[in-house]
Amino acid sequence: MGQILSEPVTTKHSTEDKDTRLMYGASSMQGWRITMEDAHTTLLDYENTGTAFFAVFDGHGGNVNEIMPMFDSDLRQGTACYPTLYNVSNIIKDPDLQHDPSGCTSIVALLTKDNELYVGNAGDSRAIICTKGVAIALSEDHKPSNPKETQRIENAGGHVEFGRVNGNLALSRALGDFEFKSSTNLPPEKQVVTADPDVTRHKLTEKDEFLVLACDGIWDCMTNQEVAKFIRQHVADHVPLKVICEKLMDHCLADQTGTTGIGCDNMTVEIVAFLHGQSEEEWYKKIKASLGDKEVVHNTKDGLKSQSREYSTNELRNAPDLTSSLSKEEENKKQEK
Repeated sequence: MGQILSEPVTTKHSTEDKDTRLMYGASSMQGWRITMEDAHTTLLDYENTGTAFFAVFDGHGGNVNEIMPMFDSDLRQGTACYPTLYNVSNIIKDPDLQHDPSGCTSIVALLTKDNELYVGNAGDSRAIICTKGVAIALSEDHKPSNPKETQRIENAGGHVEFGRVNGNLALSRALGDFEFKSSTNLPPEKQVVTADPDVTRHKLTEKDEFLVLACDGIWDCMTNQEVAKFIRQHVADHVPLKVICEKLMDHCLADQTGTTGIGCDNMTVEIVAFLHGQSEEEWYKKIKASLGDKEVVHNTKDGLKSQSREYSTNELRNAPDLTSSLSKEEENKKQEK
């Protein structure tokens, strides 16, 4: 579960912004953990290209989030980019990093000017899209217990013990964690732990209401559908998106620490609203009006997920459209009832 404080740090770091196409709110909170290892980024329109970018990173064993502000301004403005990337490249080559236990998950979403939404995932942070009140997963958690992940881990010479890689790491894919990427005879995507992402593509329609990116500090506490419902109900009350993010984290925060660790993690949430030519006020009213419709509601053991294919980075441009269905895992749960 990691080291915890005697009292949670509930200070929120929140932002919001909008343009004619998108509106977002984002927030992060340290919670019960002794350090804040989450990081996130939001970019409504990169250099007037019509491309938007959102991402959440859930770190472990390090403090890279503290040095990122040194690079952030240069990278966003495109100034001094070569020196910045050159320095990062040299840092990565440092042999001491081979023994660095730190790493992080990565869930990123890129929306093109043609409303093609690409989501890349490595780890157990997650993205969902709410379509007419129904939560659809745009990523699949990379856990060592997943049979496909277990197979790769074992093929690379590792093992899964107590749901962890080599009895240690609770993730099967992550950035960093170089101690699990030391097989010189294997390509990056076949290492015990890999940063190779799963990528899904989704063509936005007017039925799509909003996107949610969050770390596992949220998803360990609530299902996809519960998060979507929570957001929609607060939208109906005209609560600003960044405040909804704050309320969502407070809702997930444990009253006290326990053996499970649920509600004791760092938390980060981003909510991105798709305006579809509407004003902010019209978007809020449309969500509120739709609450009168029959909605799909699941209990804490169920959640609507989409079935996504896995792509290599080189296949990204040809990634097929995302189609949704209940995951096999959740179908099995239903059959067991």
